[in-house]
Amino acid sequence: MTGVFAARVGFFFAGCTCQSVPAPPECSRAAQAQTMNILLFFAGLVLLVLGSSLLVRGASKLALSFGISPLVVGLTIVAFGTGAPEVAVSVGAVLDGKTDLAIGNVVGSNIFNVLFILGISALITPLVVNIQLIRQEVPIMIGASVLLLALGLDGRIGLYDGALLFALMIAYTVFLIVQSRRETQAAQVELAAEVAPAVKGAWDDSLPAQIGLIAAGLVALVFGSDWLVTASIAFAKAMGVSDLVIGLTIVAAGTSMPEVATSITAALKGERDIAVGNVVGSNTFNILGCLGISGMVSGLVPGQLGLPMAQSLMAFDIWVMLAVALACAPVFLTGREIARWEGAVFVLYYVAYVAFLILSAQQHDALSSFSNVMLSFVVPITVITLVVMMVRKKATSP
Repeated sequence: MTGVFAARVGFFFAGCTCQSVPAPPECSRAAQAQTMNILLFFAGLVLLVLGSSLLVRGASKLALSFGISPLVVGLTIVAFGTGAPEVAVSVGAVLDGKTDLAIGNVVGSNIFNVLFILGISALITPLVVNIQLIRQEVPIMIGASVLLLALGLDGRIGLYDGALLFALMIAYTVFLIVQSRRETQAAQVELAAEVAPAVKGAWDDSLPAQIGLIAAGLVALVFGSDWLVTASIAFAKAMGVSDLVIGLTIVAAGTSMPEVATSITAALKGERDIAVGNVVGSNTFNILGCLGISGMVSGLVPGQLGLPMAQSLMAFDIWVMLAVALACAPVFLTGREIARWEGAVFVLYYVAYVAFLILSAQQHDALSSFSNVMLSFVVPITVITLVVMMVRKKATSP
């Protein structure tokens, strides 16, 4: 099996394999098709990011023009807008009948957000963790992950499961709004600063312009999600892997680009608590909001009975997502910051996770050795290190 993956990757990028050499016109057409799929994927990704930005801008300005406070707009429209790419892609995949892609997108995004985004951000600068994040937001993220695991035990996320998740998302948002209104004036100003009303006389000050921004954002999200899903399905076929693996990796990373930009920019500006809060909040929204909406849509589509939870997902990937969420607690508690070495560990674990998925999908000869090394040495050493650090922190604390 060692040469199979290389042959398929060769087909993916060159349009032909080592085993057979088709006639030049056929090889040329295959190469053109793969090039078009790559361009379609990145074009879809650009449209998703652009559509999310336009939707947030238009909806925010419109809400502010109707007298809704910047604080409420920041905690609702802006927060939901950053998760729009995940929602658009997952709902689009459901409507196309590619439910594995939808669930893989959410689980993969949550793993990517913590391991890769926080890891890269911490490598730029050690990240400070707000005490509220440790006491409230991380437990909520862990609770949402556990709930998803429990709901998936029957093999699918159905209509009522999706409705429950979405209802919890609404309740969580209302809770944040009520809590924020009790914050100090300085904290409220900081939250509201994320949203600025349209300047009087500016082009986006008028109602038609704001509606136009919303419409353009929605159109971009629809086309972007359709193109990205179409290209992702082609990737899966060309590389000989399942829709689930593509959703867990390429699509998950692609739809998380807004979070990548936000967290890395915040880290570079020294706004280290925002870099962490963005990831934790996004993970909670992905489960409650994105899967909630996708589950309800899937439950209403004729011929679908909800989002099926693949056996491999329930046996491995969802446990990785839960372990990643749980890993945040001891890392955050050791000095209330994510050090550079911890960020490096996060990134290396993400690389190892993706490598395992690829090796497993291809049934590579190195899979057994790779798994043994990870389970016998790397994971235990990491756990022991974290436990020792927590004990030392507790011993030295007053």
